[in-house]
Amino acid sequence: MSPMEGCPTVFQVICSLSPGYHQYKFYVDGEWRYDEHQPCVRGNYDVVNSVLITREPSSMDIDDGFNHPQEMVTPASISVADIDVSRHRISTFLSTHTAYELLPESGKVIALDVNLPVKQAFHILHEQGIPVAPLWDFCKGQFVGILSALDFILILRELGNHGSNLTEEELETHTISAWKEGKMHLSRQMDGNARSYPRHLIHAGPYDSLKDVAIKILQSKVATVPIIHSSSQDGSFPQILHLATLSGILKCICRNFKHSSSSLPVLQQPIYSIRVGTWVQEIAEVNGQPSTMKRPFAMLNKNASLGDALSLLVQAEVSSIPIVDENYSLVDIYSRSDITALAKDKAYAQIHLDQLSILQALQLGQDANHTYGFLNGQRCHMCLRSDPLHKVMEQLANPGVRRLVIVEAGSKRVEGIISLSDVFRFLLGV
Repeated sequence: MSPMEGCPTVFQVICSLSPGYHQYKFYVDGEWRYDEHQPCVRGNYDVVNSVLITREPSSMDIDDGFNHPQEMVTPASISVADIDVSRHRISTFLSTHTAYELLPESGKVIALDVNLPVKQAFHILHEQGIPVAPLWDFCKGQFVGILSALDFILILRELGNHGSNLTEEELETHTISAWKEGKMHLSRQMDGNARSYPRHLIHAGPYDSLKDVAIKILQSKVATVPIIHSSSQDGSFPQILHLATLSGILKCICRNFKHSSSSLPVLQQPIYSIRVGTWVQEIAEVNGQPSTMKRPFAMLNKNASLGDALSLLVQAEVSSIPIVDENYSLVDIYSRSDITALAKDKAYAQIHLDQLSILQALQLGQDANHTYGFLNGQRCHMCLRSDPLHKVMEQLANPGVRRLVIVEAGSKRVEGIISLSDVFRFLLGV
């Protein structure tokens, strides 16, 4: 076996098997082991082997131009009762543990003053390697919002819009506060809503339950929720203790159930057998996914422009887009946070969004040593459709990993994507 490219902990071997019944085992570190997550059979001398059944391709198979030499036996379908039991136990755990448990032993939270120029703010995001920052209003004496990579995306699109009121010169002095006010008017034009109200900061306290924090993130469609504490009854002199994310909450779940995963039957299920994530249309239909899971799958060809990528991020309301080649095999991924790399050396002022390819834009980020989202040297995190849910959760619990691209083993053909939000909506049943 050899490590799968992009997945150093996943090993693969491609075999051509005749249709029929096969038994197999893995030889790991000098010891024979069977696959605990697949059907098994006990033979003579109490020897246990894993079982694999391959069959002739039929008209029901997906015709994607690739050979599928083997097909794993689908584990017995999990019952609704087992799913409910798993959800109840996770919900109970999250309801009885607080956001205080998310606080690291040491760390820092970078906040920005609303009167800071937007240009300087995004230089800070890039230099600090962070995708978001809370906003502090000195006059009000409180935190009033969040500045994120999406703000920079909208600003770049405005600069590229010939009818825009925002110019590069104004960007030098344009404050965060002024941008947020202009963003309200921009949203009103895009939505056709004549009445636009300022959005209040979504936050939580250190003693709010983890379940409440997770639901706030899901319902507000934000990446992070500041944990704010004030020793005064009137809320004055607030302090930001931490920026809570679904990744941090998921890490708590994985740590708590690490040695008792059998109490959560759903964790052993392959992700393709449970209705979670977003899949390409062909696989969604074959797997019988509900209509809510058949929303258009956003991905771009490697020759697409940066302008195409930014437009798709905004219009599809997604945080990342897989970049594929002509065979729909995964090449890279472009995320909202990648946009802050253009702050280096004022690169945003020297490029044209429709003339710079998405791969060239990613190269700029690599040249700038932009490290957010990297894990073990990898920025593009993948999984297989046969991976059990607990394995996917363990990967997503790593800092900076917000989604996994589901690929076909060997070809790396994109089959879908599963995000932190997808996992939590499934686990909480919301």
